[in-house]
Amino acid sequence: MRHTVFNTPVLKHIMLGISLFFIKILGWKKAGRLPDEKKFVVIVAPHTSNWDVFYGAILAFAFRLDPCFIAKKELFRMPFGPLMKLLGGMPVNRDSKSHTVEQITNLFHKNENLILGIAPEGTRHKTTGWKSGFYHIAAGAHVPIVLAFIDYSTKTGGAGPLIYPSGDLERDMQKIGAFYSNVKGKYPDKASPVVIRPKS
Repeated sequence: MRHTVFNTPVLKHIMLGISLFFIKILGWKKAGRLPDEKKFVVIVAPHTSNWDVFYGAILAFAFRLDPCFIAKKELFRMPFGPLMKLLGGMPVNRDSKSHTVEQITNLFHKNENLILGIAPEGTRHKTTGWKSGFYHIAAGAHVPIVLAFIDYSTKTGGAGPLIYPSGDLERDMQKIGAFYSNVKGKYPDKASPVVIRPKS
């Protein structure tokens, strides 16, 4: 079991109250519900602004999520290593890019409970499409994908449908694209098309 600074009942209750306070005063609302599964990948889109991190964080706490993120292993050295782990960080060796998906998939196999958040666009700037890592991680770990969203046009954020990777990437991406077609980021012109980015 991962031990983070936020997974004690008292701190979770405090963070829930703070997040709900911010959601209310900022005029936002949360929608949907998370699945009962103990393991899943959460993709958050569209990602067009640094503000997505702020709203994503308060929405995550509003849903009582235990934060988890991936960062390069160099950031886990002293003196910041212990803090990174307490905050939910999980080290990955990015020197071997071809093995990153395998490393993260193995983390799912090693943990009884794991919720991993990923921004599939990989950047807040417009690109030719999404990175496919999130899909291959979910498929390899045999876990579903939650389609989370931050819609600035309606000031709504939350959890959408659950997608179980079928192995047919193109068909599953069509389903994912259909869901996000009406979701607007802070800067809609920076949103990347919901297709897998061609490999360079």
